[in-house]
Amino acid sequence: MMKSIYQLIHRFTFIALLAGSASAAPPPPTMTAKDIATKLGSLQQDGSSYVRLTLEVKPLPDSPKMTLQLQIKQRRTATATEMIYQVIWPKARAGEGVLLRQPAGQPASGAYFTPPDTLRPLTASQMKDALFGSDLTFADVLENFFAWQNQTIIGTEVIDRVSCQILESKPDKSQHSNYGSVRTWVDLRRMVPMRIDKFLPSGTLARRITTTRVAADDLERRIPADLTVSAVRADASTELRGSRINHAVSYANGTFTADGLKDPGVPRRTE
Repeated sequence: MMKSIYQLIHRFTFIALLAGSASAAPPPPTMTAKDIATKLGSLQQDGSSYVRLTLEVKPLPDSPKMTLQLQIKQRRTATATEMIYQVIWPKARAGEGVLLRQPAGQPASGAYFTPPDTLRPLTASQMKDALFGSDLTFADVLENFFAWQNQTIIGTEVIDRVSCQILESKPDKSQHSNYGSVRTWVDLRRMVPMRIDKFLPSGTLARRITTTRVAADDLERRIPADLTVSAVRADASTELRGSRINHAVSYANGTFTADGLKDPGVPRRTE
């Protein structure tokens, strides 16, 4: 069990979602936009990990609330991101899952599995679809916008009593994204994203991801532990509450494949 834990949602992980973080040591006296993005991007690319979390979707009025317990198997490196989001509760949906993959500089792809034997492919154009009916898309938990080439500091603002630098990230023509820009409010002391706003190419705000609790992970790094995600749907939102993260895991070569998606097993620990 972690001492206390979108991580996304990065790494959003979200993640997942998800974005990474570092220890609470003071930041350098001056950090450029590229420095901040490189640090956050490298922390998100932290190799293999296993996450347990609760996803709660608060829907529009007159719709029932949905709660899912998920496990996330992921492997994030500079060359590729691979992940499986899989339902472990409630029993009626146990085993349902999505496989997402994106080699560096290439479009994303994946597959969606519904037990007992329904498997459908996911293309790059479907990365804007909702993850388990939530306010997160597949792209939100997959892509690392801190690795985009265009990074700029556009101001400062206090979020939850923390002074943050506002980092604006924009993809260039070689980078595949459904978004035109992303703004991140970064707590430089802990290197934690406190808020992330994602904009469509038209400039319209598509979704906001807010960190509601910061805690230490199994590597003693400060990370976003609980997140709230709101999109364009009025009165609707998604909450993610982390309960466990473990980086001391090893995945077999076939884990991040269509066959591996059907296997709900927990990865082998390396220590």
